[in-house]
Amino acid sequence: MKSRFHLAAFCAVALFAAGCATDGKPSPAHNALSSSQARAGWRLLFDGSTTAGWRGFNKAGFPSQGWIVEDGWLRHVAKGGGGDIITVDRFDDFELEFEFRIGKGANSGVKYFIDEQRGSAIGHEYQVIDDALHPDALHGPNRQTASLYDALAPDHPPVHPAGEINASRIVVRGNHVEHWLNGRRVVAYDLGSPAMVVAKEASKFKSEARWGTKFATPILLQDHGDDVWFRDVRIRPLSAR
Repeated sequence: MKSRFHLAAFCAVALFAAGCATDGKPSPAHNALSSSQARAGWRLLFDGSTTAGWRGFNKAGFPSQGWIVEDGWLRHVAKGGGGDIITVDRFDDFELEFEFRIGKGANSGVKYFIDEQRGSAIGHEYQVIDDALHPDALHGPNRQTASLYDALAPDHPPVHPAGEINASRIVVRGNHVEHWLNGRRVVAYDLGSPAMVVAKEASKFKSEARWGTKFATPILLQDHGDDVWFRDVRIRPLSAR
């Protein structure tokens, strides 16, 4: 009992600095994997110090401006240019986790089901935005944080305001997709379902032939011209079941 008490006390004191896993073991530093995560098949998409594994959308290399690595974050600098960036690799069924921080009045997003043959970065978007100040968020909840942008609103999202850190997760398994925010599932949908047909018809994507269909995809981080930071970006493959 005494050792458990000491461990719990240690975790409480160290939580802000390093965090503790739910099994009582210290969690890894940011942009790193624990041994259990590695065994479970997780891999880092951002190592905290380089842009390895990323390139510009419809570009061979990484942008020379706009995106920087800063204090363990992959940051897009407001008005810095550079364009959207995508992973070099593509993924089918997956679980993606990331933390983000958004600037005041800023807008960005994490996209999947991205096809570069379209010529523009149209896809399914996990919205990342300042809900309180950005004009697009004021259109309604289906354009607010963690929504499937312009299609499905999040269910009571426990969003932290601009300037604070949010923890996010996207799950794609078969035709089922989920968006999570700060430990809560806020969006769930099934590709090809009647509900998705209705949502697409009411959205700006109603004329996009492949929107709402599944295919192997890179992960995209959006340049919307604003300040946004990402870290702890990791992914693991899932079976479709």
